[in-house]
Amino acid sequence: MKQVAALPYRTDGNGVIEVMLITSRERRRWVIPKGNRIKGLRSHEAAAHEAFEEAGLVGIPCPISIGNYNYNKLRRSGDARLATVDVFPLSVTGQLPEWPEQHEREVRWFSLAQAAAAVEEPDLKILIARFQPPVWKPGFIEHCLSAVRRHSAERSTIVRWFQALMPKQGRFFEQFEAHAALIVVAADALGKLLQGGPDLPIHCKVIVDREQDADDIIREVLMDVRRTLITPFDRTAITGLIGAMDDAIDQMNQTAKTIMLYELDTFEPQMRDMAGLIVECARITADAMPLLRSLDRNSARLHELTERIVKLEGHADDIHDAGLKALFKAQAGQNPMTFIIGREVYGHLEKVTDRFEDVANEIQGLVLDHA
Repeated sequence: MKQVAALPYRTDGNGVIEVMLITSRERRRWVIPKGNRIKGLRSHEAAAHEAFEEAGLVGIPCPISIGNYNYNKLRRSGDARLATVDVFPLSVTGQLPEWPEQHEREVRWFSLAQAAAAVEEPDLKILIARFQPPVWKPGFIEHCLSAVRRHSAERSTIVRWFQALMPKQGRFFEQFEAHAALIVVAADALGKLLQGGPDLPIHCKVIVDREQDADDIIREVLMDVRRTLITPFDRTAITGLIGAMDDAIDQMNQTAKTIMLYELDTFEPQMRDMAGLIVECARITADAMPLLRSLDRNSARLHELTERIVKLEGHADDIHDAGLKALFKAQAGQNPMTFIIGREVYGHLEKVTDRFEDVANEIQGLVLDHA
């Protein structure tokens, strides 16, 4: 038996991700919004629909699942049937004042650790816990770093050993994390923008403002690269990573400007799907940045995150091609200008995902060189 589920999440004012759980009807246990596939809706759309019906949530669904889990679904006859549930991230943009199952369930926001502890299914616990890099216990980091450094010193050249002992200068890690936070805000605004509605100018302004803030950060990084004696990574690696990140938010800005220039207010389903992928890529990028502080310890997790970005970019290419083909069939004959404008929007969206793949490649290069 195949089902779909949404993992609704939001980021609080401190940058901490929270997920919403709901109670099941019969046993009142904590679960995520889920249900059977819905005819006429794609899997992620059906998952988003379940989140609306069961928790009143609206948001930006990612069209690619983060994994699946199994559970035994009880039938009315008392028999149990094994169900496999595909889980799709849902970036929550709001909660409606009323929804169909409002009085049938309890809804609550949890931290990732609390949510993982609250659900029963083992695979779902893992999916929730790994939705963001794990929090290391005090003292464990130091223990791991000491062991890694001892091992690295034994197999490294004298130059690398000497550089490891030298104090690190500059504020590169803080700058990476700040830039990634701006990317997340801009991506969320882009996702909301492509949902349509009356607030398009507001969402566009958010993207433009965050892109300008990102420009300030990259200028600081380039200045620090020139004036810092000892850098944590090679200078070209630092400029390559921050440059790829900045290219991603630049392309978001270009997308918003194109939409405002041509006064678009409705968007194709494939455009919204690509926006969902961009939101997920931005979240993963923000998850990866703090891990750069300890590449040896976090190399395996960084590989997982960058591998997902690369896969998302591949799916974005497929969605782009399918959307462009559908747009051509619908508009090229009777409304060629509509097709031309739509093709330009698709082009910018594809470039955003391409730049995220560049970010993933830069991170993988850092891991290979330094871990």
